[in-house]
Amino acid sequence: MSNKVADLAGPGIGNYDELRNVLPDNYVPLLNPKETQIALKAVKDHIENGLHKELNLMRVECPLIVDRDSGMNDYLDRDGSRTPIDFYIKNDYEKNPIHAQIVQAVTKWKRFALKQYGLEVGEGLYTDMRAVRKDYFLDHDHSAYVDQWDWEKVITAKDRNLDYMIDAVKKIWKVLVGAGKLAQEMFPQLKGKYPEFPEELKFLHAEEILEMYPDMPRKQRETAIVQKYPAIFIIGIGWTLEDGYPHEMRAADYDDWVTPTIVKNGKQMHGMNGDILVWNEITKRRHELTSMGVRVTKDTLKQQLEITGQLDFLKLPYHKMIMNDEIPLSIGGGLGQSRIYSYLLRKAALGECSCTVWPKVLRDMCEKKKIHLLQ
Repeated sequence: MSNKVADLAGPGIGNYDELRNVLPDNYVPLLNPKETQIALKAVKDHIENGLHKELNLMRVECPLIVDRDSGMNDYLDRDGSRTPIDFYIKNDYEKNPIHAQIVQAVTKWKRFALKQYGLEVGEGLYTDMRAVRKDYFLDHDHSAYVDQWDWEKVITAKDRNLDYMIDAVKKIWKVLVGAGKLAQEMFPQLKGKYPEFPEELKFLHAEEILEMYPDMPRKQRETAIVQKYPAIFIIGIGWTLEDGYPHEMRAADYDDWVTPTIVKNGKQMHGMNGDILVWNEITKRRHELTSMGVRVTKDTLKQQLEITGQLDFLKLPYHKMIMNDEIPLSIGGGLGQSRIYSYLLRKAALGECSCTVWPKVLRDMCEKKKIHLLQ
Protein backbone atom coordinates (compact mmCIF):
# COMPACT_ATOMS: atom_id res chain seq x y z
CA MET A 1 0.00 0.00 0.00
CA SER A 2 2.97 2.35 0.50
CA ASN A 3 3.41 2.38 -3.27
CA LYS A 4 -0.16 3.57 -3.63
CA VAL A 5 0.52 6.46 -1.27
CA ALA A 6 3.62 7.47 -3.24
CA ASP A 7 1.58 7.51 -6.45
CA LEU A 8 -1.09 9.95 -5.28
CA ALA A 9 0.62 13.20 -6.30
CA GLY A 10 2.47 13.65 -9.54
CA PRO A 11 3.01 11.37 -12.51
CA GLY A 12 6.79 11.66 -12.79
CA ILE A 13 9.34 8.86 -12.79
CA GLY A 14 11.40 10.25 -9.93
CA ASN A 15 15.01 9.21 -10.63
CA TYR A 16 17.39 9.27 -13.58
CA ASP A 17 18.52 5.65 -13.28
CA GLU A 18 14.97 4.54 -14.02
CA LEU A 19 14.59 7.16 -16.75
CA ARG A 20 17.72 5.86 -18.48
CA ASN A 21 15.90 2.55 -18.93
CA VAL A 22 12.69 4.20 -20.07
CA LEU A 23 14.15 6.25 -22.94
CA PRO A 24 14.48 4.21 -26.15
CA ASP A 25 17.95 3.01 -27.19
CA ASN A 26 17.45 2.90 -30.95
CA TYR A 27 15.47 6.12 -31.35
CA VAL A 28 15.51 7.86 -34.72
CA PRO A 29 13.46 11.08 -34.80
CA LEU A 30 11.13 11.18 -37.79
CA LEU A 31 11.40 14.98 -38.06
CA ASN A 32 14.55 17.05 -37.70
CA PRO A 33 14.47 20.18 -35.47
CA LYS A 34 13.56 22.50 -38.37
CA GLU A 35 10.76 20.23 -39.63
CA THR A 36 9.54 19.87 -36.06
CA GLN A 37 9.08 23.63 -35.71
CA ILE A 38 7.15 23.79 -38.99
CA ALA A 39 4.90 20.93 -37.86
CA LEU A 40 4.36 22.54 -34.43
CA LYS A 41 2.96 25.69 -36.01
CA ALA A 42 0.53 23.74 -38.19
CA VAL A 43 -0.59 21.52 -35.32
CA LYS A 44 -0.99 24.52 -33.01
CA ASP A 45 -3.16 26.41 -35.50
CA HIS A 46 -5.30 23.31 -36.19
CA ILE A 47 -5.95 22.68 -32.51
CA GLU A 48 -6.76 26.30 -31.71
CA ASN A 49 -9.13 26.55 -34.67
CA GLY A 50 -10.68 23.23 -33.66
CA LEU A 51 -11.28 24.34 -30.06
CA HIS A 52 -12.95 27.47 -31.36
CA LYS A 53 -15.19 25.52 -33.75
CA GLU A 54 -16.07 22.46 -31.66
CA LEU A 55 -16.53 24.09 -28.24
CA ASN A 56 -17.39 27.69 -29.23
CA LEU A 57 -14.32 29.15 -27.55
CA MET A 58 -12.73 32.53 -28.21
CA ARG A 59 -9.03 33.21 -27.69
CA VAL A 60 -8.09 35.55 -24.81
CA GLU A 61 -4.93 36.68 -23.09
CA CYS A 62 -4.11 35.28 -19.66
CA PRO A 63 -1.78 36.34 -16.83
CA LEU A 64 1.72 35.02 -16.19
CA ILE A 65 1.61 36.68 -12.75
CA VAL A 66 -1.18 36.78 -10.15
CA ASP A 67 -1.60 38.38 -6.75
CA ARG A 68 -0.48 35.92 -4.08
CA ASP A 69 -3.46 36.71 -1.85
CA SER A 70 -6.13 36.43 -4.55
CA GLY A 71 -6.47 32.64 -4.38
CA MET A 72 -6.21 32.55 -8.18
CA ASN A 73 -3.08 30.42 -8.47
CA ASP A 74 -3.23 26.69 -9.02
CA TYR A 75 -1.58 24.41 -6.46
CA LEU A 76 -2.00 21.37 -8.77
CA ASP A 77 -2.80 18.92 -5.96
CA ARG A 78 -3.78 19.08 -2.31
CA ASP A 79 -0.74 17.84 -0.42
CA GLY A 80 1.28 21.05 -0.63
CA SER A 81 4.15 19.43 -2.53
CA ARG A 82 4.10 21.87 -5.46
CA THR A 83 4.30 25.52 -4.55
CA PRO A 84 4.42 28.56 -6.85
CA ILE A 85 7.32 30.95 -7.26
CA ASP A 86 6.72 33.99 -5.04
CA PHE A 87 8.30 37.38 -5.57
CA TYR A 88 7.92 40.89 -4.24
CA ILE A 89 7.15 43.94 -6.39
CA LYS A 90 8.37 47.01 -4.49
CA ASN A 91 6.29 49.46 -6.57
CA ASP A 92 6.09 53.12 -5.67
CA TYR A 93 9.09 52.99 -3.32
CA GLU A 94 7.30 50.23 -1.37
CA LYS A 95 4.33 52.46 -0.56
CA ASN A 96 2.06 50.28 -2.75
CA PRO A 97 3.84 46.93 -3.10
CA ILE A 98 2.45 43.65 -4.43
CA HIS A 99 3.17 40.11 -3.29
CA ALA A 100 2.99 38.20 -6.55
CA GLN A 101 3.31 34.66 -7.85
CA ILE A 102 4.14 33.06 -11.21
CA VAL A 103 1.15 30.98 -12.26
CA GLN A 104 1.38 27.19 -12.20
CA ALA A 105 -1.79 27.11 -14.28
CA VAL A 106 -4.72 29.47 -14.82
CA THR A 107 -7.40 26.96 -13.83
CA LYS A 108 -9.13 29.34 -11.44
CA TRP A 109 -8.44 32.56 -13.29
CA LYS A 110 -10.30 31.23 -16.34
CA ARG A 111 -13.57 30.96 -14.46
CA PHE A 112 -13.23 34.53 -13.25
CA ALA A 113 -12.34 35.53 -16.83
CA LEU A 114 -15.68 34.22 -18.11
CA LYS A 115 -17.29 37.04 -16.14
CA GLN A 116 -14.53 39.54 -16.93
CA TYR A 117 -15.08 39.07 -20.67
CA GLY A 118 -18.88 38.96 -20.40
CA LEU A 119 -19.38 35.47 -21.83
CA GLU A 120 -22.84 33.91 -21.88
CA VAL A 121 -24.09 30.31 -21.49
CA GLY A 122 -22.62 28.16 -24.26
CA GLU A 123 -19.73 30.55 -24.84
CA GLY A 124 -16.20 29.96 -23.65
CA LEU A 125 -12.56 30.94 -23.91
CA TYR A 126 -9.17 29.38 -24.46
CA THR A 127 -5.77 30.83 -23.80
CA ASP A 128 -2.18 30.08 -24.78
CA MET A 129 -0.89 29.70 -21.22
CA ARG A 130 2.73 29.78 -20.08
CA ALA A 131 3.61 28.81 -16.51
CA VAL A 132 6.47 27.69 -14.26
CA ARG A 133 6.30 24.60 -12.05
CA LYS A 134 9.53 24.50 -10.09
CA ASP A 135 8.79 21.35 -8.09
CA TYR A 136 8.55 18.87 -10.97
CA PHE A 137 11.14 16.15 -11.49
CA LEU A 138 12.44 16.98 -14.96
CA ASP A 139 12.24 14.02 -17.31
CA HIS A 140 11.04 13.07 -20.80
CA ASP A 141 7.51 14.37 -20.24
CA HIS A 142 7.85 16.94 -17.43
CA SER A 143 9.50 20.34 -17.59
CA ALA A 144 9.65 23.35 -15.28
CA TYR A 145 8.31 25.48 -18.14
CA VAL A 146 4.70 24.63 -18.97
CA ASP A 147 2.87 25.45 -22.19
CA GLN A 148 -0.81 24.66 -22.17
CA TRP A 149 -4.11 25.47 -23.82
CA ASP A 150 -6.35 26.32 -20.91
CA TRP A 151 -10.06 26.56 -21.71
CA GLU A 152 -13.29 27.30 -19.86
CA LYS A 153 -16.95 27.45 -20.90
CA VAL A 154 -20.11 28.82 -19.27
CA ILE A 155 -22.74 26.15 -18.54
CA THR A 156 -26.08 25.86 -16.73
CA ALA A 157 -26.93 23.77 -13.69
CA LYS A 158 -28.59 21.23 -16.02
CA ASP A 159 -25.31 20.85 -17.93
CA ARG A 160 -23.50 19.66 -14.82
CA ASN A 161 -23.52 15.97 -15.69
CA LEU A 162 -21.28 13.25 -17.13
CA ASP A 163 -22.97 13.22 -20.53
CA TYR A 164 -22.18 16.89 -21.09
CA MET A 165 -18.57 16.38 -20.03
CA ILE A 166 -18.11 13.26 -22.16
CA ASP A 167 -19.47 15.10 -25.21
CA ALA A 168 -16.84 17.83 -24.68
CA VAL A 169 -14.08 15.22 -24.30
CA LYS A 170 -15.08 13.54 -27.57
CA LYS A 171 -14.93 16.87 -29.40
CA ILE A 172 -11.45 17.57 -28.02
CA TRP A 173 -10.24 14.11 -29.04
CA LYS A 174 -11.60 14.67 -32.56
CA VAL A 175 -9.54 17.86 -32.78
CA LEU A 176 -6.35 16.17 -31.53
CA VAL A 177 -6.64 13.23 -33.93
CA GLY A 178 -7.28 15.66 -36.78
CA ALA A 179 -4.13 17.58 -35.87
CA GLY A 180 -2.11 14.36 -35.98
CA LYS A 181 -3.45 13.50 -39.42
CA LEU A 182 -2.61 17.00 -40.66
CA ALA A 183 1.00 16.57 -39.49
CA GLN A 184 1.17 13.23 -41.34
CA GLU A 185 -0.09 14.84 -44.55
CA MET A 186 2.62 17.50 -44.28
CA PHE A 187 5.35 15.00 -43.39
CA PRO A 188 4.55 11.50 -44.75
CA GLN A 189 7.51 10.02 -42.82
CA LEU A 190 5.32 10.25 -39.70
CA LYS A 191 3.14 7.44 -41.09
CA GLY A 192 3.87 3.74 -41.17
CA LYS A 193 6.43 3.13 -38.45
CA TYR A 194 3.91 3.27 -35.59
CA PRO A 195 0.20 2.34 -35.31
CA GLU A 196 -2.33 4.96 -36.36
CA PHE A 197 -3.80 7.23 -33.69
CA PRO A 198 -6.91 5.64 -32.10
CA GLU A 199 -10.08 7.16 -33.54
CA GLU A 200 -12.15 6.47 -30.43
CA LEU A 201 -11.62 7.06 -26.74
CA LYS A 202 -12.55 4.47 -24.13
CA PHE A 203 -14.35 5.96 -21.12
CA LEU A 204 -13.85 4.22 -17.78
CA HIS A 205 -14.32 5.37 -14.21
CA ALA A 206 -11.32 5.18 -11.89
CA GLU A 207 -13.32 2.73 -9.73
CA GLU A 208 -13.69 0.38 -12.69
CA ILE A 209 -9.96 0.44 -13.39
CA LEU A 210 -9.20 -0.22 -9.73
CA GLU A 211 -11.58 -3.19 -9.84
CA MET A 212 -9.63 -4.56 -12.83
CA TYR A 213 -6.23 -4.09 -11.16
CA PRO A 214 -6.93 -3.93 -7.38
CA ASP A 215 -3.37 -4.52 -6.18
CA MET A 216 -1.58 -2.12 -8.51
CA PRO A 217 -0.61 1.47 -7.63
CA ARG A 218 -2.10 4.15 -9.83
CA LYS A 219 0.74 4.49 -12.35
CA GLN A 220 0.83 0.73 -12.90
CA ARG A 221 -2.96 0.64 -13.33
CA GLU A 222 -2.76 3.41 -15.92
CA THR A 223 0.05 1.66 -17.76
CA ALA A 224 -1.95 -1.57 -17.85
CA ILE A 225 -5.20 0.01 -19.02
CA VAL A 226 -3.67 2.07 -21.85
CA GLN A 227 -2.05 -1.05 -23.24
CA LYS A 228 -5.53 -2.55 -23.41
CA TYR A 229 -7.19 0.68 -24.61
CA PRO A 230 -4.54 2.94 -26.24
CA ALA A 231 -6.65 6.07 -25.77
CA ILE A 232 -8.74 6.39 -22.62
CA PHE A 233 -10.54 8.98 -20.53
CA ILE A 234 -10.37 8.17 -16.80
CA ILE A 235 -13.40 9.59 -14.96
CA GLY A 236 -13.55 10.54 -11.30
CA ILE A 237 -10.07 11.60 -10.20
CA GLY A 238 -9.91 12.95 -6.65
CA TRP A 239 -12.60 11.00 -4.83
CA THR A 240 -11.47 8.28 -2.42
CA LEU A 241 -11.90 4.90 -4.13
CA GLU A 242 -12.74 1.46 -2.80
CA ASP A 243 -9.15 0.80 -1.66
CA GLY A 244 -9.11 3.91 0.52
CA TYR A 245 -7.07 6.10 -1.85
CA PRO A 246 -8.04 8.56 -4.60
CA HIS A 247 -6.86 7.60 -8.08
CA GLU A 248 -4.66 10.69 -7.90
CA MET A 249 -4.67 13.90 -5.87
CA ARG A 250 -6.78 16.73 -7.26
CA ALA A 251 -7.07 20.23 -5.84
CA ALA A 252 -10.33 20.83 -4.01
CA ASP A 253 -11.26 24.16 -5.52
CA TYR A 254 -11.76 23.67 -9.25
CA ASP A 255 -12.91 20.21 -10.54
CA ASP A 256 -15.96 18.61 -8.95
CA TRP A 257 -14.81 15.15 -7.83
CA VAL A 258 -17.28 14.70 -4.98
CA THR A 259 -20.68 14.62 -6.73
CA PRO A 260 -22.27 11.13 -7.04
CA THR A 261 -22.71 10.22 -10.69
CA ILE A 262 -23.13 6.67 -11.98
CA VAL A 263 -23.86 3.38 -10.23
CA LYS A 264 -22.29 0.22 -11.69
CA ASN A 265 -22.51 -3.27 -10.20
CA GLY A 266 -24.23 -1.77 -7.19
CA LYS A 267 -21.32 0.62 -6.55
CA GLN A 268 -21.84 4.39 -6.35
CA MET A 269 -19.19 6.33 -8.25
CA HIS A 270 -18.28 9.99 -7.92
CA GLY A 271 -16.80 12.83 -9.90
CA MET A 272 -17.39 14.84 -13.08
CA ASN A 273 -13.78 15.20 -14.14
CA GLY A 274 -10.95 13.18 -15.62
CA ASP A 275 -7.85 12.80 -17.79
CA ILE A 276 -7.11 11.69 -21.36
CA LEU A 277 -4.26 9.17 -21.36
CA VAL A 278 -2.72 7.45 -24.37
CA TRP A 279 -0.18 4.71 -24.96
CA ASN A 280 3.12 6.18 -26.15
CA GLU A 281 4.57 3.88 -28.78
CA ILE A 282 8.05 5.40 -28.50
CA THR A 283 8.61 5.28 -24.73
CA LYS A 284 6.22 2.35 -24.18
CA ARG A 285 4.57 4.22 -21.33
CA ARG A 286 1.32 5.91 -20.45
CA HIS A 287 1.17 9.53 -21.62
CA GLU A 288 -1.24 12.14 -20.22
CA LEU A 289 -2.51 14.75 -22.68
CA THR A 290 -5.23 16.70 -20.89
CA SER A 291 -7.20 17.08 -17.66
CA MET A 292 -10.66 18.60 -17.49
CA GLY A 293 -13.89 18.64 -15.56
CA VAL A 294 -17.14 20.25 -14.52
CA ARG A 295 -16.23 22.90 -11.96
CA VAL A 296 -17.36 23.08 -8.34
CA THR A 297 -20.48 24.82 -7.14
CA LYS A 298 -20.49 26.69 -3.84
CA ASP A 299 -21.84 23.55 -2.15
CA THR A 300 -19.33 21.10 -3.62
CA LEU A 301 -16.48 23.58 -3.10
CA LYS A 302 -17.24 23.71 0.60
CA GLN A 303 -17.64 19.93 0.79
CA GLN A 304 -14.32 19.27 -0.96
CA LEU A 305 -12.45 21.85 1.13
CA GLU A 306 -13.84 20.22 4.24
CA ILE A 307 -12.61 16.79 3.07
CA THR A 308 -9.13 18.17 2.38
CA GLY A 309 -8.93 20.27 5.55
CA GLN A 310 -8.68 23.54 3.62
CA LEU A 311 -11.77 25.46 4.70
CA ASP A 312 -9.53 28.47 5.36
CA PHE A 313 -9.45 28.93 1.55
CA LEU A 314 -13.01 30.26 1.79
CA LYS A 315 -11.52 33.54 3.04
CA LEU A 316 -9.75 34.14 -0.28
CA PRO A 317 -11.28 36.47 -2.91
CA TYR A 318 -11.59 33.79 -5.62
CA HIS A 319 -13.38 31.36 -3.34
CA LYS A 320 -15.69 34.09 -2.06
CA MET A 321 -16.73 34.75 -5.67
CA ILE A 322 -17.88 31.12 -5.97
CA MET A 323 -19.64 31.17 -2.60
CA ASN A 324 -21.45 34.41 -3.51
CA ASP A 325 -22.47 33.20 -7.01
CA GLU A 326 -20.44 36.01 -8.59
CA ILE A 327 -18.84 33.89 -11.32
CA PRO A 328 -20.58 31.46 -13.71
CA LEU A 329 -20.96 27.71 -13.48
CA SER A 330 -18.47 26.25 -15.90
CA ILE A 331 -16.61 23.33 -17.41
CA GLY A 332 -12.98 23.52 -18.44
CA GLY A 333 -9.57 21.95 -18.70
CA GLY A 334 -5.98 22.18 -19.79
CA LEU A 335 -4.28 20.57 -22.79
CA GLY A 336 -0.53 20.16 -22.46
CA GLN A 337 0.91 21.58 -25.66
CA SER A 338 4.35 19.95 -25.69
CA ARG A 339 2.83 16.69 -24.43
CA ILE A 340 0.44 16.71 -27.37
CA TYR A 341 3.13 17.74 -29.86
CA SER A 342 5.46 14.96 -28.73
CA TYR A 343 2.67 12.38 -29.03
CA LEU A 344 1.47 13.51 -32.46
CA LEU A 345 4.96 14.00 -33.90
CA ARG A 346 6.29 10.69 -32.52
CA LYS A 347 8.90 12.20 -30.22
CA ALA A 348 10.72 10.47 -27.36
CA ALA A 349 10.67 13.57 -25.13
CA LEU A 350 8.63 16.74 -24.90
CA GLY A 351 11.97 18.59 -24.73
CA GLU A 352 12.19 18.04 -28.49
CA CYS A 353 9.20 20.38 -28.76
CA SER A 354 9.59 22.66 -25.71
CA CYS A 355 12.49 25.10 -25.33
CA THR A 356 13.48 25.34 -21.65
CA VAL A 357 16.17 24.42 -19.11
CA TRP A 358 17.28 20.83 -18.50
CA PRO A 359 19.77 19.38 -15.99
CA LYS A 360 23.10 18.23 -17.39
CA VAL A 361 22.40 14.61 -16.43
CA LEU A 362 19.30 14.62 -18.63
CA ARG A 363 20.98 16.47 -21.51
CA ASP A 364 23.85 13.98 -21.53
CA MET A 365 21.50 11.02 -21.32
CA CYS A 366 19.38 12.26 -24.22
CA GLU A 367 22.40 13.12 -26.36
CA LYS A 368 23.63 9.54 -26.12
CA LYS A 369 20.19 8.33 -27.20
CA LYS A 370 19.97 10.82 -30.12
CA ILE A 371 17.19 12.81 -28.46
CA HIS A 372 17.69 16.50 -29.25
CA LEU A 373 16.50 18.63 -26.32
CA LEU A 374 15.75 22.24 -27.19
CA GLN A 375 17.38 24.89 -25.01
